Formats: sequence, structure tokens, C-alpha cells
Amino acid sequence: MTLLICIARASRSAEGLKVSEISRFLGLTPPTVTQLINSLEAKQMLQRQPDPSDRRVVRIKLTEQGKIITRRAREHMDATLNKMVEYLGEEESDHLAELLLKVHNFMEENPPPNLDRLQMNGDEKLD
Repeated sequence: MTLLICIARASRSAEGLKVSEISRFLGLTPPTVTQLINSLEAKQMLQRQPDPSDRRVVRIKLTEQGKIITRRAREHMDATLNKMVEYLGEEESDHLAELLLKVHNFMEENPPPNLDRLQMNGDEKLD
């Protein structure tokens, strides 16, 4: 779902996005993005199209089904947020918004590492 939303938000033009653009936006390697694209393309939510100005470049676009799914997800999220604001009340909602803005600013200033590029050394054990 994150990939669909990324493409819907970042693709303001009808030409779609390059894999490298999606990769940078999500902080994932191009091979990982390609695997995600393959999966969503198989579900007919995305399509690959040649770039009209450079046939070597492939652009990724949402299909009509992908647009419907992202619209429904956005509507669901909006409804959930509205319920949360109603539940919390105006004062607590404002306080939460302030805290989330601080968290956002902190994350912008201290981005997490690209997890795709991290490797475990032989001494580490998974719990």
C-alpha cells in the first residue's frame, strides 16, 4: 500500500515515476522497489510504460484499480482521523498535532538508516 500511495502522491503529472525516483522517495534500493512493483503489477494496480522522450526509461503509473484502492485508503484514513479527533477532543487533538510535528521535524533532521543497505555482521544474533 505504501508504494501505491507514494506513486499517487509523488506523481503529479500523467507521465508516472521512474523506479529511481520511487527508490529515493521510499529510501529503498531499486531492486527492492522493482520486486514491489512486480507484485503490484501482477495484481493490476500498477503499470509500466515507456517514457515518451526516452524509450530506455520505464515509468510506473497507477492503473484505474490502483487509483481506486489509493482513494479508498485515503478515505478510510480520513474517516479514522476524524473519529480520533472527535474522540480526543479539540485540546488533546491540538496537543497531539504539536507532538507529531515535533516528531516529524526530529525525523527529518535525524533520518533513520536505509534498512536495505544495512548488513548484519557474523557476531550478531537475532532474538
